[in-house]
Amino acid sequence: MREKHVYRKLVAYYKAIDFVTHVYALIKKFPPEERYALCDQLRRAVVSVPSNIAEGMGRVSVKEKSHFIEIAYGSLMEVECQLDIALKLTYITESDYMEVDAQSVELERLLSGLRSAIQKDSL
Repeated sequence: MREKHVYRKLVAYYKAIDFVTHVYALIKKFPPEERYALCDQLRRAVVSVPSNIAEGMGRVSVKEKSHFIEIAYGSLMEVECQLDIALKLTYITESDYMEVDAQSVELERLLSGLRSAIQKDSL
């Protein structure tokens, strides 16, 4: 049996997957006219977070691993911006926003810790 990939051992990866599912659930509340605009952009950005964690952990060099975690962080910031817009346009409620924002803050912390661990060459 094949050993698990490193990214599948990371809490950050699984929290990012949970974040994706939460954001996808929120997108269902958006009006139909946003399906090919803000919804698509939000889907791409949120999926980019766990995808870049996985890709980065598949790289050999510390520099490359760190770079992909930085991309994941940037994608997370993009999602936060898009959720700010969704809140302002009243596509999501304040309560929805606070829940997803708490997840985002946790992911920010986890990604920062992961990047530090990578740079110490312990992953």
